[in-house]
Amino acid sequence: DLKTGEPAVSHVRQAMQRGMHAITTNKGPVALHYPELAALAAEKGVQFGIEGTVMSGTPSMRLGSELLGAAGVTKIQGIVNGTTNYILSQMEDGASYSDALADAQAQGYAEADPTGDVEGFDAAGKVVILANVLMGAKISMVDVERQGITKLTSQDIAEARAEKTRWKLIASVEKTDDGVKASVKPTLISMTHPLASVGGATNAVTYSTKLLGDVTLIGPGAGRLATGYAILGDLMAIHRSA
Repeated sequence: DLKTGEPAVSHVRQAMQRGMHAITTNKGPVALHYPELAALAAEKGVQFGIEGTVMSGTPSMRLGSELLGAAGVTKIQGIVNGTTNYILSQMEDGASYSDALADAQAQGYAEADPTGDVEGFDAAGKVVILANVLMGAKISMVDVERQGITKLTSQDIAEARAEKTRWKLIASVEKTDDGVKASVKPTLISMTHPLASVGGATNAVTYSTKLLGDVTLIGPGAGRLATGYAILGDLMAIHRSA
């Protein structure tokens, strides 16, 4: 639930208050209550595992916070919603938006009510997590410039291809002189961009850093095995630190 985070946020809060470590793959508690829950975890001396909230089992959070933590991450751009990426890929292959959506629903990528995906709400929640956890921001869902893919047409897709560009729903977080700016919107990217080749329901994120330049991570962003692996990764991290 990206409106209240309930009931998951209450479960996490109660676990921490009882001195238990908490792991969640649910975006709601982290997108809406991360500063509070992180502070509570520190107060109680427990850990808060959230790897699976963005890109599921593909370790986007650990890469950004630990492995690239000293590289100076200044910008993050990513394809963090597999449903919309699948739809756009199908449209590139000639399907209309409605047919591509129906196919995504038939494949199990899209819900019966696809609003959360196609209007960018799911990706916006993940953008908030990336901004607050990896860049130390304190933004909320309302601070994200959000636009979905529902207005893109087959003609838009064809024209982009003719210009050797490609439409992707890009989630972006960037440090500026005015603070951290976050957005989710359809974006035309060059075919040479590292995210351009990411098709189907696959997710990817590019970290722009001061020391290493751009570092791109590509992998599955959903699925039972991937989600389970994210939980296992957090469990192993907690065990190693014990």
